[in-house]
Amino acid sequence: MNVRPFTLMLLRQVTVAAACMGAIAAHAAAPAAPLADAPASPVKDPHYGDALFHFYQPHYFTALTTLMASQQLGRVAKHADEAEVLRGGLLLSYGMHVEAGQLFTQLIDKGAPPSVRDRAWYFLAKIRYQRGLPAEALAALARIEASLPAELEDDRHLLHANLLMGSGDYAGAATVLSAMTANKGGSNTGYFGFGRRDANATEKSAARQYAGFNLGVALIKTGDLSGGTALLDELGRAPAAFEEARSLRDRANVALGFAALQANQPEQARTFLERVRLAGPQSNKALLGFGWAAASMKNAKLALVPWTELAGRDASDAAVLEARIALPYAYAELGAQGQSLAGYNGAISDFERENSGLDESIKSIRSGKLMNALLARNPGEGSGEEMGWFWTMRALPDMPHAPHLAQVLAKNEFQEAFKNFRDLRFMAGNLQQWADNLGVFSDMLDARRKAYTERLPQVLARARETGMTAASERSAGLAKEVAEAEQAADGVALADTKQRDLIERLAGLRAAQAQPAPAPEVAAMSERMRRVAGALTWQLAQEFPAKVWEAKKVLGSIDLQLAQAKAHEAALTQAQVDEPARFERFAKRIAELKPRLQALMPRIAALGGEQQQAAQGIAVAELASQKERLALYTTQARFAVAQLVDRAVTPQAQSQPQEGDRARKP
Repeated sequence: MNVRPFTLMLLRQVTVAAACMGAIAAHAAAPAAPLADAPASPVKDPHYGDALFHFYQPHYFTALTTLMASQQLGRVAKHADEAEVLRGGLLLSYGMHVEAGQLFTQLIDKGAPPSVRDRAWYFLAKIRYQRGLPAEALAALARIEASLPAELEDDRHLLHANLLMGSGDYAGAATVLSAMTANKGGSNTGYFGFGRRDANATEKSAARQYAGFNLGVALIKTGDLSGGTALLDELGRAPAAFEEARSLRDRANVALGFAALQANQPEQARTFLERVRLAGPQSNKALLGFGWAAASMKNAKLALVPWTELAGRDASDAAVLEARIALPYAYAELGAQGQSLAGYNGAISDFERENSGLDESIKSIRSGKLMNALLARNPGEGSGEEMGWFWTMRALPDMPHAPHLAQVLAKNEFQEAFKNFRDLRFMAGNLQQWADNLGVFSDMLDARRKAYTERLPQVLARARETGMTAASERSAGLAKEVAEAEQAADGVALADTKQRDLIERLAGLRAAQAQPAPAPEVAAMSERMRRVAGALTWQLAQEFPAKVWEAKKVLGSIDLQLAQAKAHEAALTQAQVDEPARFERFAKRIAELKPRLQALMPRIAALGGEQQQAAQGIAVAELASQKERLALYTTQARFAVAQLVDRAVTPQAQSQPQEGDRARKP
């Protein structure tokens, strides 16, 4: 089974899964396929939204540390369960399955819905499988009670079957796979449905292909040779519309071909191997087997064609190395002793050159160049160094004899070791960055203390200049005046400037009229004054209610502003107590962090060195096995050369078959 990356699907589904336990922000974390009927709800805690923002960048490490800090400070109380599920998913993405399992178990015990519970156990099983923990992965799969969604159910069965086959339980794996492949789905393109091209059908078809391939292998392992062969044969003949299907079809045909060779059925083997693509990933094995099938049919001339093609390919492949000694063997069978001897000598030279290249690669690996070059050539996808556990290497490092490393990098054991090393390197850089920042934080704190000390007297002086007491007294006096005017219905008290000016003019004219001998023009204005005074009285009476309301509104605004000013004054007074204490708390936290960082940094550096040595050891062991294979082929080639020379020197030896004439067959 091909384990495909699923970090985003995992984390997004796990994030939304929390909606079934509480009030998840479903709109902020849309899954690849929704879990249960999760009601959408907004993000209620800004700090939880901050963690989601980093998660979707995707900056997983920043999202995780931000979320954990917010949880410790009690800032995500409204999303407690969702935050825990998100944290568990992020831990899981870094391969920390033990911690994630504990979190999920706690949430499940609190009453998680079956859909959430089963998905959690499924993803734990996937992570444990990749970490090389089959027993723990099987235990997690056993905790799944209900059926998973269709997009995960097939993968679950494939995972279960792989684990059973890995433990040698082929009968159990066959049972699981038989149940999975029982429903053929009415495909018009055969049992495996390789002809479908849409995305959903392709995923389902891929799962069916892997199930069919693994079932065929399991049946053969359990002794059902005919059943397994029939299933692999159907897979080997099925049309394939996409690369994954074509690759698996080639694997099935290669498996059938070599099984036929072992059963001494060379003609049948050729039939199977002829189906394999000439330029596919299985082509080298197919060419090698095709040649041996011809050799088994006593037709060495027919074997020359595939072996000649194969011998000219990249020598980092074991099949190519074997072809380079199989080809001169074929020449020897045809009686072309000179060509055979030249071929063996050429193979020996190639093997020695390849062996020297392997020595250089091993030396380069032990010097640390491989690990550093891998980090340089494979940055994280869209997120710098903040990579999840399902990050994969996509480019070979620029090193001498780089093709030797293809088989090293393909090993899951090396990939897991390299991921650990990569994360430790990232952690070391992160700790160093924080250590550098502590000095910056100390300088920032000192600057804020100095600014506070310098600005406080100025702020206090401005506060004293505002005259809060006088303003309060003036406001109270105005309120009393308005109340008295309202009670007495005194419109004059609320007259505006123009009206007050008119009142004063009328009062002056009346005073002039009251003189013993008023001026003639003043006496003539008596009737006009009476009319103006009446109109003014009527106007003041009409406007009185509105002016009372407006006056109260203004007084309310004044009271509000006075209350705000008093609150600011109280806050200023409290700040004189709180700010120095706050500065001290920050200084204490900075002082506490420094020794913690100083203690962690050498530990991380030591662990990184150990992990680098472990990963390099895995790589060196793989190359050492290649050297052993080369040594075996070199020995065979030298022995064949000796046989040819002996036959040339001793003519009668040509008529006697000698042990070791033949190169190793599969």
